[in-house]
Amino acid sequence: MRRHATADPDFDAAFSALVHEARDTTENVGEAVAGIIAEVRARGDAALCEFTARFDNFQLAPASLPITAAEIDAAIASVSPELDAALRFAAERIEAFHRAQLPRDLQLRDAAGLTLGMRWTPLDAVGIYVPGGKAAYPSSVLMNALPARVAGVRRIAMCVPAPGGALNPLVLAAARVAGVSEIYRVGGAQAIAALAYGTETIAAVDRIVGPGNAYVAEAKRQVFGPVGIDSIAGPSEVVIVADAANDPRHVALDLLAQAEHDEAAQAILITDDASFADAVGAAVADALATLPRAAIAGASWRQHGAVIVVRDWGEAAALVDRLAPEHLQLMVADAESLFARIRHAGAAFLGRFCPEAVGDYVAGPNHVLPTGRSARHASGLSVFDFLKRTTWVSADAAALARVGPAAVALAAAEGLDAHARSIAVRLGGASA
Repeated sequence: MRRHATADPDFDAAFSALVHEARDTTENVGEAVAGIIAEVRARGDAALCEFTARFDNFQLAPASLPITAAEIDAAIASVSPELDAALRFAAERIEAFHRAQLPRDLQLRDAAGLTLGMRWTPLDAVGIYVPGGKAAYPSSVLMNALPARVAGVRRIAMCVPAPGGALNPLVLAAARVAGVSEIYRVGGAQAIAALAYGTETIAAVDRIVGPGNAYVAEAKRQVFGPVGIDSIAGPSEVVIVADAANDPRHVALDLLAQAEHDEAAQAILITDDASFADAVGAAVADALATLPRAAIAGASWRQHGAVIVVRDWGEAAALVDRLAPEHLQLMVADAESLFARIRHAGAAFLGRFCPEAVGDYVAGPNHVLPTGRSARHASGLSVFDFLKRTTWVSADAAALARVGPAAVALAAAEGLDAHARSIAVRLGGASA
């Protein structure tokens, strides 16, 4: 592991290198993705089926793109009662938290006599991408679909790859619980293109959300504009601020819970105790000896992990803000006070018994969060991502008489005469 201390003479340079370290994939897939999108736009379902055969080793006919209700029923029947109960427990908590976020419409009458308002309305249709392949993420289905349903989105379309024709039953069960309207067995950049532009079978949506590989991320980047997207997500990351009162094994496992996502993930410990830093490093090594995903987690820890020893928690807060991490764990005696000093984090977990992993599944707030220091300007997924604001104004002649002259003056100063005249004619100062 890399180890630094704020007392080191070269700390500023070392920390700056850590902050700006490139962890995103260097694979250049832009040209390939552009070709896939063009093919889907031109040939619709036929292109989807050809790409599915090429990339997922699965022969697919257009009529088989939709996953039927009978298939979903059969998948749900294969899910154990324990997993079904856990899924529903998580869904209830996620839905309750997001329902509490719903905003109210705004209406007010100002001193000039105008009535001003803002109205919230849901999007008509949303597309959700769910990764397939080596791993399946029913929790991602819940986190992406439930806020959309709570917001009032009427159509929620989900695309999930089926390598070799196989689908994960728990993913389909999660889709049913979360209220997904329709599911298609197609993945990759071709799925993003279908959701953005539509095909004979898949109708276009207004916004696409959900994680994916480099091809999916690049496809979302290229279709943005005709449709909205949530973000271009990078590798996962966590910063843990912990004092020596913690069990080193707990902190080690919390670090590895992020590191096991993929080799490009980043886990950083900030502590004020050098001996505790040593103990956590040893505990990480011990845990890696038995962790099933040790190859992935170990590579992440060696290449991107770090331990930083600070002189006080004020230094720690400043370092966290510079890192602006996706996940932040504060495992100190007064976590609330330290949290109050920190401005930039996607999601925070306070206390010794609140590991970030609980937020991935059952806490309630969304686990789709800004990565790559984008927590400086972005937020996690919420109901607001599935709502849009429409402002409105109502004015009578008396109200326009009070505010109109200033608007005429400003329009004239900008050289926009039609603007000025459209107001002035109602004030009696100009003819139509």
